Amino acid sequence: MPLLPRAAGRPGLKHTALTAAAAALAALAAGTPVAYATLGSGSPSASRPAAAGAAARGKSYIETRLFFGTERPDGGPDVTDRQFLAFVDEEVTPRFPKGLTIQDGRGQWRDSHGVIERERSYELILLYPATEARMRDPQIERIRDAYEKAYAQDSVARLEERTTAEF
Repeated sequence: MPLLPRAAGRPGLKHTALTAAAAALAALAAGTPVAYATLGSGSPSASRPAAAGAAARGKSYIETRLFFGTERPDGGPDVTDRQFLAFVDEEVTPRFPKGLTIQDGRGQWRDSHGVIERERSYELILLYPATEARMRDPQIERIRDAYEKAYAQDSVARLEERTTAEF
């Protein structure tokens, strides 16, 4: 949320800014039940019955997304498609043999020197039962560590969400 402008010396501006902030929070709060309703168990609305007429489908899963950059901070050559697919075959497939999804991407981030870096990237999507989350966590961390070491990367981003899936 953006910071509110300083209101010192400007009567009325503080009240207007606070009113605007309150209205924005009210709008966000009104949308919260809808957002939580899609997250499954563990959310505030998880104990509420499904919307009238909607059948509950699927089982509880975790969706993990890993973001792999291809430029090397050490100045080495970019990671090629062939290298990345070999990495997936060696490091990911043995840990997730039931399946995965890879998407090409373009990303940007600020490096440790404050420079905005733009690069070709890969998004790896892993979907597994929520009951396996504790077992899968160290496997995912090994994948991240292996890529960082193999290709001199500063990091591999990780994003997780609880969802439902049916196959």
